[in-house]
Amino acid sequence: MTSTGLEIRSPLGLCPAPRPADRSTAFMTTRPSGRAPDALRAISIEPGFAHHAEGSALIRMGGTEVLCAATVESRVPPFLRGQGKGWVTAEYGMLPRATHTRGGREAAKGKQSGRTQEIQRLIGRSLRAVVDLEALGEMSITVDCDVLNADGGTRCASITGAWVALRLALETLVRNRVLARLPLTAQVAAVSCGLTGAGAVLDLDYDEDSAAAADANFVLTETGGIVEIQATAEHAPFAQDQFDTLLRLARTGTAQLFIAQRQAVDAALTARTAP
Repeated sequence: MTSTGLEIRSPLGLCPAPRPADRSTAFMTTRPSGRAPDALRAISIEPGFAHHAEGSALIRMGGTEVLCAATVESRVPPFLRGQGKGWVTAEYGMLPRATHTRGGREAAKGKQSGRTQEIQRLIGRSLRAVVDLEALGEMSITVDCDVLNADGGTRCASITGAWVALRLALETLVRNRVLARLPLTAQVAAVSCGLTGAGAVLDLDYDEDSAAAADANFVLTETGGIVEIQATAEHAPFAQDQFDTLLRLARTGTAQLFIAQRQAVDAALTARTAP
């Protein structure tokens, strides 16, 4: 197992500095973590963490840790049988003590929560957006995303790590001559942004997310495409120019996540070819 060990810092400059005379709000102009508004949390992606999976990655974004493991099966859902197309989907879950207090296992309850279903569908949609399903052929890939520790941004970390796991699973199929080429069309990654007391900020942790006036999740490709945006005002509506600022922050953040993904894949492929 190897790790990119990538720690990302980006320069300040996207958000206006507080007015010196406004001492009553000066305490709100610093993020709880001390990060600049456009700074990601420290990120690492460790490929190959799940030894038995065709592709896997453990992604860490600050205090959030998600294990992503891709499984290849030589079958497709009934609605795709005989069409010569493949399928990519995802499942998402959190360990009971991934959060501050224990959450009951959904398996014990006999059903998944609406939140779980919504997140795993988002992950699946995000991955399928960058896969040529016809080139994949009649096989399915399921990426399991299990949250080990949650400190905000678990769905975004899941998408970013899931792409690495998927890419490595596809590399396995090419290496084993099941596929002639990689059926990927782009990289995809996701990051959260929000409006807080410190202004517009990138990559919210739990403390920021729980107190944000607005928050958004951006799923973007490295070619500049938008796969999905989930944005919510918690109180008053926010303006178009504020949304534009959040989108710029998201592009700044995902540009760095794409680098981390490529480094993780390169590290895994190098390890596979080592004597």
